Amino acid sequence: MVRRTATLLSSVLVLGIPATSFGDDDHGRGPRLKADPFVFVGRAGDCGAGFAAGSNIVTAAWLGGMGLPDNAGQNSNPANPADNPNKRDPHLGLLLSKNGPTADCSAAGAEIKGVKGMVVDADFTVGFDYRNGGHCGAGAPRFNIDTDAGFFFVGCANAPQTPAPQDPAQWTRTRSVLTGCGAECFPSAIPAGAKIRSISVIFDEGTDTANNDTEGVGLAVLDNIFIDGRFIRSGKGVEPKGGEQGRDDDD
Repeated sequence: MVRRTATLLSSVLVLGIPATSFGDDDHGRGPRLKADPFVFVGRAGDCGAGFAAGSNIVTAAWLGGMGLPDNAGQNSNPANPADNPNKRDPHLGLLLSKNGPTADCSAAGAEIKGVKGMVVDADFTVGFDYRNGGHCGAGAPRFNIDTDAGFFFVGCANAPQTPAPQDPAQWTRTRSVLTGCGAECFPSAIPAGAKIRSISVIFDEGTDTANNDTEGVGLAVLDNIFIDGRFIRSGKGVEPKGGEQGRDDDD
């Protein structure tokens, strides 16, 4: 799985991805961070030995109602639905889905914009909140981090995890300090001083790859993407675009 991950991501990283979404919580600390959805559908050979040519089984989208409150508040109050300051909040969440086998050369993801040139220090931390019941495997969803010191990824299943504070019963938070991360990082922790070239969130494990919650294999819902003290709580964009949506073939 590790070799598959590195091979596929080397292909994904060269894609040109449109800037279509927005971030928040930057507080003047540099360019606004964004998480722009994309999909990758490779040809035979793009993902290495053992992979079939990709097919249109992947989706990446910021969708209303999928995520946590975008204002960082608590989720709805089931004991008193009228007492809900977030009822007008769109609750945007990032859906990543692969509706087929892992060996299909395809992936869903989001490119993090605004990170180029960041320098990894001793406290540089990445993570996200994921909705329980979705997939959290060793290799997906994961961060792909390309630096001048090499290419690394940070997976989900082995990352330190705590209940997500906005909805601790239904969501889980991951956090990985890049210079000291353990089994979630491949091939190793990232050395202090490394300069970041790009960061992407990738989902390429399919419906045949189990994890500790097999009900959710093949898709994940993420929110509160966390990059070095800054959150991306919302965005926009649906990939793939176009296509014959809703086509009726009954004639």
